[in-house]
Amino acid sequence: MNAIVDYSAAPVPVRGDLVLAHQDAWKRLASAGTWWDGETRVAIAAETRAARDCALCRARKDALSPTAVQGAHEHASELPAALIEVVHRIATDQSRLTRAFFETALNEGISDCEYVETVGVIATVLAVDGFTKALGLPPFALPAPVAGEPARQRPTGAKIDHAWVPRVAPEDVTETEANLYEGLGGANIHRALSLVPDEVIGFFHSIDAAQYLPDAALRDFGTEYRDLSHAQIEFLAARVSAINQCVY
Repeated sequence: MNAIVDYSAAPVPVRGDLVLAHQDAWKRLASAGTWWDGETRVAIAAETRAARDCALCRARKDALSPTAVQGAHEHASELPAALIEVVHRIATDQSRLTRAFFETALNEGISDCEYVETVGVIATVLAVDGFTKALGLPPFALPAPVAGEPARQRPTGAKIDHAWVPRVAPEDVTETEANLYEGLGGANIHRALSLVPDEVIGFFHSIDAAQYLPDAALRDFGTEYRDLSHAQIEFLAARVSAINQCVY
C-alpha cells in the first residue's frame, strides 16, 4: 500500500484513536469489500474527490432541479458511466436524491447491495477528507488497491421497511453478522448501510465513534468524553447538518 495516513504535519495534536480509525479506513478502502473489489472501491473514492471540481455537478447543484442539466461528468476513473453518476450525485447533492434516481441506478445494472456499499465508501472518504481539510492539510493520497474477491454475502434478514433499500433490523440479525450493531442502538442512521454490514461496522464502529462519540456516550450527559462538551459537539453537528441540508 503506497498511501500513508500520517498526522505528524498537523498544526495541533491528533488523538491516537482518530489516527487509527483513519488508517483503518484507508486499509478498508483498498481491500475487497462485500460487493466491490479493491480496485473499484479505490476508483469510487477517486470519483468522490473528482465530483468536488466537476463542472456538471456544480451546474446541477445551482439548478432548480439536477435533472434539468445534462452533460458528462469530469471523471477520474474508468468506472461505468452509471456508477460515476451515482458517486457524483451522492457526493455533491445528497439532499435532492430521489427514489427515481435510485431506481435508475438499479435499472442501469447497479444492485441495491452495490449501491449501499458505494454510499459507505463515499461516506468514508468525505469523513476523512473533511477532517484533514479542517486541519488545513491536503487530502491523503488514496491507497493502492489490494487484490482479492468480494465476499458477496447478502444478509438473510434484510427486508424493505421505510427505506429505498432493504435493511436489517436489530431483531433480524443472524449469526453471520452478529456484531453488526455491537455498541450501537440500531437507529435508522445505523440501519441505512446494514444491507452491507461491513460498511456499518467500518463507519460507525470506527470513524463515527472517533470523530463524534461512541453510541453509548451520546446520552451519557454526566460524563464529558472530549475536550468539547456534549452541548458544544451537538451545536457544531447541528450547524454542519444545516449547511449540508441534512434533515436527519
